[in-house]
Amino acid sequence: MEVVGSDDFSGGSADNVPRGVEMVIGDLRDTRLVRSLWDRGPFDCVYHLAAYAAESLSHYIRRFNYENNLLASVNLLNEAVQHETELFVFVSSSAVYGQGTGPLTEQVLPRPFDPYGIAKYAFEMDLQATHALFGIEYVIWRPHNIYGERQNIADHYRNVVGIFMNQVLRGEPMTVVGDGFQSRAFSHVDDVAPWIARCPLTPAARNEIFNIGADTSYTVLELAERVAAAVGKPCRIRHLPARPEPSHLTVDHAKFRRTFDAPAGVCLEEGLRKMAGWARNQMHRPTAPFAGIEIRRNLPEHWRPSR
Repeated sequence: MEVVGSDDFSGGSADNVPRGVEMVIGDLRDTRLVRSLWDRGPFDCVYHLAAYAAESLSHYIRRFNYENNLLASVNLLNEAVQHETELFVFVSSSAVYGQGTGPLTEQVLPRPFDPYGIAKYAFEMDLQATHALFGIEYVIWRPHNIYGERQNIADHYRNVVGIFMNQVLRGEPMTVVGDGFQSRAFSHVDDVAPWIARCPLTPAARNEIFNIGADTSYTVLELAERVAAAVGKPCRIRHLPARPEPSHLTVDHAKFRRTFDAPAGVCLEEGLRKMAGWARNQMHRPTAPFAGIEIRRNLPEHWRPSR
């Protein structure tokens, strides 16, 4: 494939862009920038992974969340339709399921719990409506809790594995929200990214939704123990006040494995070992606290700007 990429690098680094990609730096909220991407086209396929994926923080940055995760997505879809792009691959999130009990299949009616999940589900529905009217095909992915090499582990708000690993490497205790008995499955990037990349080459994936990620759930406390072990440091924990979030999330991946004949994934211990080996040799640029908090009522203390 010949690839044109676009990102504002608010959460990542240009160092991660491979050779051969023509990169356009900018913000997908900028309609002129989005239109200009097609000057480098035409494109057979659009992969849309851009988002501000701070799920819990989205309660306090509602306008920013919808502008970034919904309206910017619409800008991209508009141009794809206008230029008769064949396929739109959208990376949504298991956050669309909200508080649902599992294992959750793609047939479950989503009931998102937070503005982030609402934005993702709204765009899923818009993509399906656009397919019905204009014929553009789609593949929708619902991954969960992705971690791995090249992740920005200095982010304060996103990716609990990265947050824990950064804290351990800095000699700090890992900050666990609430009692730590919340459970999730944590998905290594090698079990997710390659399948998203190759889905345009799988005819049976067209106009379908897929859960994707790891199958085995762990509590946050169990995750902390395994991160510390991977880094080779003691497991030190500091508990923070609980905040509203789903307690447990179990997602079914049978449809994905059936469609793509995917093998068993990377186990958590192996994935953390690989990530820790990479992370030890990195100079991680600190991420500044989010400056645009819109609602301060009930904002967790550790997210409040220092005075």
